[in-house]
Amino acid sequence: MSGIGQRGEDDAVEFLRKKGYRIVHRNYVTPLGEADIVARDRDAIVFVEVKARKSDRFGQPFEAVGPRKQERIRRIALYFLKQNRLEAPVRFEVVSLLYRDGRPEITHVTDDFGC
Repeated sequence: MSGIGQRGEDDAVEFLRKKGYRIVHRNYVTPLGEADIVARDRDAIVFVEVKARKSDRFGQPFEAVGPRKQERIRRIALYFLKQNRLEAPVRFEVVSLLYRDGRPEITHVTDDFGC
């Protein structure tokens, strides 16, 4: 993972913990792909995609989570639930970090990919 990607995940984990999320997995790898963060927020399991950038030249980082990526994360979530024999509400979120002057501007997208 690149330096900005690792830093983004570390900052996202800290941000989510401060909001009361309990981190279950980081970089959860499946045959279908990888989920950046799997967390618990009260009774829900939350799959969090992290996007970090140094510039908004090509748009906001969260805009990089398009329909294909969203579908992949949904499949990873189903895999996770089946592997762990869990039945729980599931949410999909994005933590977007834009680093300006070394400090992150964080946008937390919590609308289940707009579904």
